[in-house]
Amino acid sequence: MVTGAPGRGSGIRTPDQRLRVFVSSTLRELEPERRAVRAAIERLQLAPVMFELGARPHPPRDLYRAYLEQSDVFVGIYGERYGWVAPGEEVSGLEDEYRLAPPAMPRLIYLRDDPEREPRLAELIARIERDDTASYKTFSTPDALASLVAADLATLLAERFDASRAGPAPAATSVDLLAARIPSPYTRLIGRERELADVLALLDDRSTRLVTLLGPGGIGKSRLAIAVAQAAGDRFPDGTAFVALENVLEPELLLPTIGAAIGVRDTGEQPLEQRLAIALEGRRMLIVLDNFEQLLAAAPILVRLFTVAPDASFLVTSRALLRVRGERAFEVPPLATHDPASPDSIVRASTSPAVELLIERAHAVKPDFEATPATIGAIVGICRVLEGLPLAIELAAARIRVLTPAAMLQRLDRQLPLLVDASRDLPPRQRTLRSTIEWSTGLLAEPERRMLRDLSVCSPGFSLESIEALAETRGWDVDVYAALETLVDSSLLEQDDVDGQAVFSMLATVREHGVEQLQAAGEEDAARDAHAAVYAALARREGRGLGFSDQMDAVGRLNLERGNLRTAVRHLTRAGDAETAAADAFEGEGDALGAAMCIATAGFAEITTADHDLPRASVWLEEGARRFRALGAGWGESLALVALARIDALASDLASATERSSRAIAAAAGSGDRFAATVAMHHLARMHLFGGRIEEAEQLLLTATADSVALRHEEGIAYGLEGLAAIAALRDDEERAGVLAGAAAAIRRRTAVFDAPEFVFHTRYLDELAERGDAARLRAAEERGRDYGAVEAAEYALTGRLRPADAA
Repeated sequence: MVTGAPGRGSGIRTPDQRLRVFVSSTLRELEPERRAVRAAIERLQLAPVMFELGARPHPPRDLYRAYLEQSDVFVGIYGERYGWVAPGEEVSGLEDEYRLAPPAMPRLIYLRDDPEREPRLAELIARIERDDTASYKTFSTPDALASLVAADLATLLAERFDASRAGPAPAATSVDLLAARIPSPYTRLIGRERELADVLALLDDRSTRLVTLLGPGGIGKSRLAIAVAQAAGDRFPDGTAFVALENVLEPELLLPTIGAAIGVRDTGEQPLEQRLAIALEGRRMLIVLDNFEQLLAAAPILVRLFTVAPDASFLVTSRALLRVRGERAFEVPPLATHDPASPDSIVRASTSPAVELLIERAHAVKPDFEATPATIGAIVGICRVLEGLPLAIELAAARIRVLTPAAMLQRLDRQLPLLVDASRDLPPRQRTLRSTIEWSTGLLAEPERRMLRDLSVCSPGFSLESIEALAETRGWDVDVYAALETLVDSSLLEQDDVDGQAVFSMLATVREHGVEQLQAAGEEDAARDAHAAVYAALARREGRGLGFSDQMDAVGRLNLERGNLRTAVRHLTRAGDAETAAADAFEGEGDALGAAMCIATAGFAEITTADHDLPRASVWLEEGARRFRALGAGWGESLALVALARIDALASDLASATERSSRAIAAAAGSGDRFAATVAMHHLARMHLFGGRIEEAEQLLLTATADSVALRHEEGIAYGLEGLAAIAALRDDEERAGVLAGAAAAIRRRTAVFDAPEFVFHTRYLDELAERGDAARLRAAEERGRDYGAVEAAEYALTGRLRPADAA
């Protein structure tokens, strides 16, 4: 006989309100028995609640507690083993599930005929036998177990049917808002004023039924949702319910979880969806569904709910779009790490939200922590490296007890091992950056995970065309466009529109995790080889357009993917594969321009190596220039001549360097190449400066800087600013010299493009000015210059005018 009252009401269910049967057992030991019990439950048209899919040795307590709360019957199956005891726990999941089963829930216990049981399991069974609210029986085979379970469940249904004759349970007509109170935040909200206002504005639009706060793990979606719920009180007179879904993994549990949260129980003869509609009818309320990403299959159920409850609004947090009708996506951005008007300014960045968060959280764990002039640069650097990700910043702040900001910044080249051990009351998936990323990638299909792993070798800023080429090279078995859509929707890739092109990037933490996965699979070298092949082909293809009418497009494309081109070159150099694009191969294919590019590139590379062989480089560059000239490719000839002029300058042959730089300008101009001309003008200006022809040098630098602005070539702007700073120093103008030099330094730091030390010339003019002039004024001007963006600094260089705020 089955004892114990029914778990959630005494009424019999209609077929569309199936009872849920929670099955507890060890997983591997009793796998055949679990399959037999599942089949028996499903034959009775009931719903088994089990953990086979993605089963873990010991599911989190919050997870199986949530499942138990939504179940009607507890079935325990015990064999020989007690089960795994997780770190920090006193009992196994097997015993904990029995303890957590609500007292009113019917408990059906089945013991396999085992001659020996582990001692702790024997103790558990002894307690069960003393429990007069549980029914227990023994079995010998999986089939025998299935028969017992089916018979006992049928008896339970009969008892429920008898109980239902006393009358149906009353329909829910009100909402118990205390059942889903808004969580009380433990810390204040920082830097989300605009986002809060924007989301509230969306909810003010009565035609908006569903707003999805979208973003990667750790971006602060839940914290923003709490703030929205708290601020939305007057807009929703019938209240706000906050429903946590992080431990709800099965779509059919969505409605019961929402119902339980707002006080609508799944009892009586009416379908739960209908009961929710009755409870919410005419009520202007907000329902917040937190952590929806693992329930995307349940999104159509949500649509049905807001269809039958037209006065309710829904706010969802998710790492992935729901992709349903009526959804309004709101992408939660990282916290700002700088002032957009001057992204390189440390002074302005010191008051950014990301820095404010780091300082506040660090002070919480180390009360004597303070941001000082000596530490603020490192603090800003940490926030920039962490890309304004709130969870990463909070994890970094927790490390302040043992690491200074400078020491932490030095170690952030690998973030995942460093940023761990957040507050112990956080869910496990938010205690480390690695677990946060693994939670997100675990929701992908394997082909999408492979694609994400391969893309992790890319530097930020890779185009759709390059992704397609990498897909072909690596042989992805996936629809590239559909997979990209999934990765973007899941907040694992970011997509921006740059001059009409789709450009992608990923958070540094996601990229680091992907590389770790490639290394674990032994695939990193293959992925990097494929990446290098894609970008070597890009360089050859776009290089041919530099001297023609489509030069702007070619410069733009190469500049757009400059980071990946550098990454490819570094990989080929490390792999000792400098001859990958050997000239003979191009000539064999009849590609004379490709051969010329290869020979000249070998000369460029030789100049930049630590132990360069300049005579050897000169031979390659001379041959490259000759071939370019024969082909009428003035842009290539110009760049080769510039490199030769640099070699002349190193040898102090100013006359030859000047002559070659002049020829370089003529070659570029002859082919209509504005880009190569700016490069050549920078170098001729240097030669004029070294020769004392200041006005001629200044005019060339001003022209080259203006052309670099038009070409959106920041490296060219930096070269121009440095040359003009040197001229200002010669004229004893500390203010102009310092501002231009500081702005150039900021550009180089941000773009990570630095000239070889032997070719850096402007600093000696500044040092001489500091010795003979007002050094303090010069250094202060340099600090101000670091606040300028590239275009701002170029405008100042060209016009001599300060911004109104600076002028004041």
